[in-house]
Amino acid sequence: MSVISELIRSESDGSISFGDYSLSAKAKRDNFEQKGDLYKVKTFQEITKLERNGMFVYESVPGTAVTGFLATEEAVSFQVEGKEDAQITLELEAGKEYDIVIDGTDAGAMKTNLGGKLSFSVEMDGSSPIAVKIAKK
Repeated sequence: MSVISELIRSESDGSISFGDYSLSAKAKRDNFEQKGDLYKVKTFQEITKLERNGMFVYESVPGTAVTGFLATEEAVSFQVEGKEDAQITLELEAGKEYDIVIDGTDAGAMKTNLGGKLSFSVEMDGSSPIAVKIAKK
């Protein structure tokens, strides 16, 4: 199990890692600076949530640990780990279609809603991280 004990950290490749699904009580870290943006993470066994500059970015139910989270105009990629299957919601561009690849398998294309939210499930058993890539069509 690979939790982020400091709740959020910068990685050498410019990505961030966040979340600790092993916590029984809510924990948060505010005002974490990365490339001029301020991040806030809230995490524990029931939920992990990430905000950038006060705006929603990522949420998982139940909580997860995310490594190598990198978001560009065209794609979002990360590795996610948790004790059990999780529902993940990302904030992307509203009304756009995205290709979803989970653990190397094409999970199809989905369109974001008017608010830009995209939700999908990831099957996990706590044994190893699952790679996720969401790319704009």
